Amino acid sequence: MNYAFTILVPLYNERENLPRLEEKLSAYRAVSAMQPACVLFVDDGSTDGGSALLEEMCARNEHFYFLRLAHNAGLSTALKAGFDACKSPLVGYIDADLQTDPEDFDLLLAHAGDHALVTGIRAQRHDGFIKRISSRIANGWRRMMTHDGVTDTGCPLKVLQTATAKKLPMFTGMHRFLPALVQMAGGTVMQVPVRHYPRIAGKAKYHLFNRLWGPFQDCFAYRWMKKRYIDYTVDGSNLD
Repeated sequence: MNYAFTILVPLYNERENLPRLEEKLSAYRAVSAMQPACVLFVDDGSTDGGSALLEEMCARNEHFYFLRLAHNAGLSTALKAGFDACKSPLVGYIDADLQTDPEDFDLLLAHAGDHALVTGIRAQRHDGFIKRISSRIANGWRRMMTHDGVTDTGCPLKVLQTATAKKLPMFTGMHRFLPALVQMAGGTVMQVPVRHYPRIAGKAKYHLFNRLWGPFQDCFAYRWMKKRYIDYTVDGSNLD
């Protein structure tokens, strides 16, 4: 089937969230503003026994697909694998913890035709104090280093034009810079407020150290890459 929209769900050791993911994504996929839609799970080398359950879930849901990586490689790798496998014009990204609502994809899809990336802004965040403070510091540092103008870079609800997503130079840690990477590739970015919920199952994969130290290091990697990014426009050709 030629899908118009792919919902990309990277996951690592989220066995406890799989039943909710099946319920929520199955219900939304059927009524998504962009049809036909499918769901693509990228299993980033899970070790909690959830991989077998994920395969069973995809077997009983016609429009659910999975891609399992041989070993845990991180969110940036899982996203790139999903982007590479995506065949629809639009691709949406949501975290497996369901702290954002799939229904809010429709808020982003309304603007996806005009912008290479439409990203959420988590309104009334339901995270602990340490997580909120570290996220605020990391977001501020990224804005200062990238000048992308994005309020909530880490919001795990995004819609991208697939052609742009496939062009992004992805390296470890670059998932934190999707808006800046899209702008570097010549695309525009729009921000839309979305709902946010507390995590009710599974365990967070980030803590204070990697939430702050990782972005600090990666900002310098982004600045280095931006100076060396190859961009060109063809002015003429006799190629067929």
